[in-house]
Amino acid sequence: MDNGEWLQRPEWGVALTVAAYAAALLLRRRLPWMHPLFVGTGLVVLILLAGGVSYEDYRIGGDLVLFMLGPATVALGVPLYKHSRQLRHQLGAVLAGVTAGSLASIGSAWLLAAGAGLSSAVASSLLPKSVTSAVSVSLAGTLGGIPELTAVLTVLTGLLGSMFGPLLLRRCRLGSDLAIGVGVGTAAHGIGTARLVNDSQWQGSVGALAMSISCIVTPLLLLPLHWLLP
Repeated sequence: MDNGEWLQRPEWGVALTVAAYAAALLLRRRLPWMHPLFVGTGLVVLILLAGGVSYEDYRIGGDLVLFMLGPATVALGVPLYKHSRQLRHQLGAVLAGVTAGSLASIGSAWLLAAGAGLSSAVASSLLPKSVTSAVSVSLAGTLGGIPELTAVLTVLTGLLGSMFGPLLLRRCRLGSDLAIGVGVGTAAHGIGTARLVNDSQWQGSVGALAMSISCIVTPLLLLPLHWLLP
């Protein structure tokens, strides 16, 4: 089997992804704040560039890993179910926090785009970056943005929010489990919520609820800005 035929098989893409993630987990033992997806993604990109492998060849196996994103996201409903009774008592606070967080995310993105003189397409791609990727990419297309750019910005937002969000909230004296769950779930969607589950089941359940609510609140809040876009 020559190199071209080997690259057409999905096994190597899966193996590369798993190996990069395993290496990132080893690094996390020394740097606990570093998200393994951040390091793992960088390793995959470097290996592809060094080997001259196209994204299309990697994607043959990479799509198998991507397929597992759906079940992994649904799995976040487990801590949500476990703490459903407590969450019902905090629903008003969570809804208020998600609304405020979504407004802050959209408003800061709008101000950044306006201040930097970004085009309407780039601005529309930036606005929904804090909501989960399935929703943000769809919103970008509806707003006239670039879905591919939105996908990258959404992942980066989730990674940075998962790594620095809890620390920033504690520094701002907002270190309660409820505040961290709402803040990270709203701003860093599934990636941030998955990190919270590792730290605290309660934080993870709040984050999962906040992420879900933001998928409803963000599109509603984006409608007025959509009318203002040139």
